[in-house]
Amino acid sequence: MQSSSRPGLLVVELWGLGDLALAVPFLREAARHADVTLVAKPQWAPLMAAFCSEVELIPFSSPWTVFTAKYRLYSWPWRTLAGLVKTLRKRRFDIGMSARADPRDHLLLRLAGVQRCVGIPRAGSGVLLSTRLAKGRTLHRAAVWRQLAATQGWAMPAPITRRLRPPWPGALIVVHSGASQPTRIWPLERFAELVRRLRNTGRAVQVLCDPGQVPAWHKLGEAVTVPENLSVLLEALAAATLFVGNDSGPGHVAALCGVPTFTVFGPTLVHIFSPAHPAAAWIEGRPCRYKPCFDACRYDTPRCIEGISVDEVWSAVALWIATAR
Repeated sequence: MQSSSRPGLLVVELWGLGDLALAVPFLREAARHADVTLVAKPQWAPLMAAFCSEVELIPFSSPWTVFTAKYRLYSWPWRTLAGLVKTLRKRRFDIGMSARADPRDHLLLRLAGVQRCVGIPRAGSGVLLSTRLAKGRTLHRAAVWRQLAATQGWAMPAPITRRLRPPWPGALIVVHSGASQPTRIWPLERFAELVRRLRNTGRAVQVLCDPGQVPAWHKLGEAVTVPENLSVLLEALAAATLFVGNDSGPGHVAALCGVPTFTVFGPTLVHIFSPAHPAAAWIEGRPCRYKPCFDACRYDTPRCIEGISVDEVWSAVALWIATAR
């Protein structure tokens, strides 16, 4: 149990940048009522510093969140994992929470000695939980965080619309063409055509991309910027008037910065992962019997996202620009 009169809350969010961005409103609200500690990847520290510096971050890169060889148990950092558990147990947390239906999160919370665990049971992990949420796997991730808050009597605020800082003078559309996995990336030549059409209407456009995409963009004749770290990405997104990109972390961060977003979806589901901004818009990927497949595709190419044409996206983006605030 924590030394202060406030309860000690341990939150686990071990996955991507977008996942943590969706958790930030909950973390901000929880910090009003409890002493909050978050276990998350170390590279997300700038996001926490910008939005909820009152939350303590314990950095940990869990081996089961990598995209290759995640279950080669002999290569896991067992000593680091044991050290994390030891550190957490010393804190004697009152409450532990995870918004994922992930038994590994629930086991970590129990190993950490949390008195009351709250989460979504899966594969028998309900025995590890003191309070079980239902149907969380079909809800938007932000709605799951609201449910977690409600178990403690905390009222979650509406999605953030307040700007992190004033936008760039004039109208600047930031386009980000990257994503954590190829199955979520709309073809770059189509992004290039979309950028050309936006500029032909007189709008200023800045293109951000992942490092591996730079040669392809140069072949398309486009000058691009690769944010060297998350702090630089935050500055670029906060300066935007509007954001266009794939289903990826930068889109969720843009929404968190108060920027309206347009997302090109592929294998993931809009009703679970759309950016949490009231002016968010999107185009859904083509239907597929295997959706959601997230980061692996059973076909030679991800047809769900590659089947979306430039004309379709342009029509949707043009309508969204006319109404986004």
